[in-house]
Amino acid sequence: MDPSWYAIRTRSRHEKIVRDQLDKKLVEVFLPTIGRWSHWKDRKKKIDWPLFPGYCFARFIPDDRIGILKAHGVVSIISNSGMLSPIPDIEIESIRTLVESELAYDPVPLIKEGDMVLVTHGPLKGVVGRLVRKGAHARLVLSVDLIGQAVSVEVDASDVKAY
Repeated sequence: MDPSWYAIRTRSRHEKIVRDQLDKKLVEVFLPTIGRWSHWKDRKKKIDWPLFPGYCFARFIPDDRIGILKAHGVVSIISNSGMLSPIPDIEIESIRTLVESELAYDPVPLIKEGDMVLVTHGPLKGVVGRLVRKGAHARLVLSVDLIGQAVSVEVDASDVKAY
């Protein structure tokens, strides 16, 4: 059986510890990071933070999961109905290509058409609605379900987050 990529859920702020432990066990591990400025009273410094807090990725065969789970800081391996859920190689390689590039990137919540969203900026800040189209300009539907009526408005996609 060929090894696959899996998402490892870690304890809070243990992503680098888990990465280092799995690396010592010769497990192929990937922890995508993003540089952020941290400020103290006397200085500021750019620090690499996990791109996906609480997760790192490891490539292994399912029979080796016990060794993974025993690593300090590991909470679980993401699974569905008790079966480990592999991540397609192309998804990991795409993220690896991005973080190794010189492009600027930021994590964003994964929202899909049909999801309920909260407007976080602009004149509609605080408004909750259903996202019906996603793109540079998202189409948001606000409804009064009791009377079966709704109104649609266009908002900037960066101004909404999952509700």
